[in-house]
Amino acid sequence: MSEAYIIEAVRTPVGRRGGALSHLHPADLGAHVITALLDRVDVDPIDVDDVVFGCVDTVGPQAGDIARTAWLAAGFPEQVPGVTVDRQCGASQQALHFAAQAVMSGTADLVVAGGVQSMSRIPIGASMTVGAQFGFDDPYSGCRGWEHRYGDEEISQFRAADLIATRWDLSREVMEEFAYTSHLRAVTAIKEGRFDREIAPVDGVAHDECPRTDTSVEKMATLPSLREGGRTTAALASQISDGASAVLVASERAVRQHRLIPRARVHHLSARGSDPVYMLTGPIRATRHALDRAGMSIGDIDLFEVNEAFASVVLAWAKETGADLDRVNVNGGAIALGHPIGATGTKLCATLVHELERTGGRFGLQTMCEGGGQANVTIVERLG
Repeated sequence: MSEAYIIEAVRTPVGRRGGALSHLHPADLGAHVITALLDRVDVDPIDVDDVVFGCVDTVGPQAGDIARTAWLAAGFPEQVPGVTVDRQCGASQQALHFAAQAVMSGTADLVVAGGVQSMSRIPIGASMTVGAQFGFDDPYSGCRGWEHRYGDEEISQFRAADLIATRWDLSREVMEEFAYTSHLRAVTAIKEGRFDREIAPVDGVAHDECPRTDTSVEKMATLPSLREGGRTTAALASQISDGASAVLVASERAVRQHRLIPRARVHHLSARGSDPVYMLTGPIRATRHALDRAGMSIGDIDLFEVNEAFASVVLAWAKETGADLDRVNVNGGAIALGHPIGATGTKLCATLVHELERTGGRFGLQTMCEGGGQANVTIVERLG
């Protein structure tokens, strides 16, 4: 079985809702990172076997297989196909997994994996809103098998975030301290230029827009909860945002043929499911499973990227896995940096690979909670 190597990883800056990237067609955002990716390596685009992109709410400008549209919008050869995948928030992490699996199986040698999301243009949950026009309020109503198994339980990420906070005894104050630290780390990372190598500036925008330099735990304490009686507020949730990201995955044969220099190796990849009512606890089970399959312990991992969908998600994960929070999201997370849903998976991969290089760490693990109660885990080994 061939190894799967990460040759390059790039992303756009993340724009806030209604911000500097909101005017861009999502396919143009995707085309931008694909172009930037291939500009950094000596590979003829015709040699790419496939383009696998993550995207959620694929309606309007995000419909019609945006992986294919983005590739063509970039001006690249029509012979190269594209496919769009949706594992909710883990869509582009799953795109990376599919790309790596294709390479490891020997059925492909060069695959572009990435994702894109324009949450300014297409609001979160837009596909459900469209469904409502045809009489379907949500994906579950009227599904006899689902209702038999889960009854009329409210299925909501906001409810899940509060359920987790209660179950793991996470006070609002503790979560606000975590969220504040996320902003501090992100602001520091931007000031020190830690993201500069991974970002491909677009339309004159070179830095992430979302981190708040003027926030404080005192300001966070004044915000209302997202649900009546709940502990979660907007300050404790990931920010709605726009962005795109991409990585180039290559086989050993492609590395030799194109004289590529791998930056990292995919050491492990897997996905697991969890309770869809709690929904956001997937990373706990998935991390345990991944470490067991890889024959590793939590202490073997130098850096973690755990998507900050909500503060409670990461804090509960850390309690259960024993991960050192000083090694988790060291440059801030989605609470500060934003969460362009379909793009976040390969965005985190780009950040993880670059940060391992900056710090000299060997192994990095990324994971995120996903709709339906799921989580992907990718463990990468730095080679450069």
